[in-house]
Amino acid sequence: MGLPLIAHSIRCAEMCPEISRCIISTDSDQIAKVARTFGGDVPFLRPPELAQDDTPMIPVLQQAIREVERLESRRYESLLLLDPTSPGRLPSDVTQAVAMLEEDPKCVGVVGVSEPHFNPRWSCVEERDGYAALAFAGSSEYTRRQDVPPVFRINATLYLWRRDYLIDAPVAPFASGAPHRLLIVPEDRAIHIDTLADFHLAELLIRGGIVKLPWLERNR
Repeated sequence: MGLPLIAHSIRCAEMCPEISRCIISTDSDQIAKVARTFGGDVPFLRPPELAQDDTPMIPVLQQAIREVERLESRRYESLLLLDPTSPGRLPSDVTQAVAMLEEDPKCVGVVGVSEPHFNPRWSCVEERDGYAALAFAGSSEYTRRQDVPPVFRINATLYLWRRDYLIDAPVAPFASGAPHRLLIVPEDRAIHIDTLADFHLAELLIRGGIVKLPWLERNR
């Protein structure tokens, strides 16, 4: 749609009154330049050891919030990740996620999820001893697809964490059992771009009006 992917995250953040500060974490001078062109704030470059192909996301976020707090001599209450490869989120998603976190003092974070067009409990099998076997325990209890409880997938629409949890969070926060709330977004907007085919599909959804991004509508 004529914008670098990172610009979609920046423009979404600009439309969210809940966001008091939006920064870009990158080790790339080129990405930093593009981000600044579209109004992004790059107060530091990410250390090389946190910019490897196999670097987990949690240490990157921990470094970012520590560095911003050091530079500003202030403390933030939460951190929201707007992954540039997931441009289908809306400002209203952010509003809802923040409200969910504020309303539930037990929860440490909110994660964007969506319900796949197929139910893995019903459709997924694995190979055991050379034969097909249901991949989910308990799936054999159901005789109709319509009766199977829904399963949601983490889709990278957004991740919101309380600062005090995130600062010492494990690399795999959802596997730790810490209580997270689910922000359910429509599967059509659950865009997550890993390949060129994903990129083209995202553009088709937007050009076809199935996914509507308000910052694009505003600029027409």
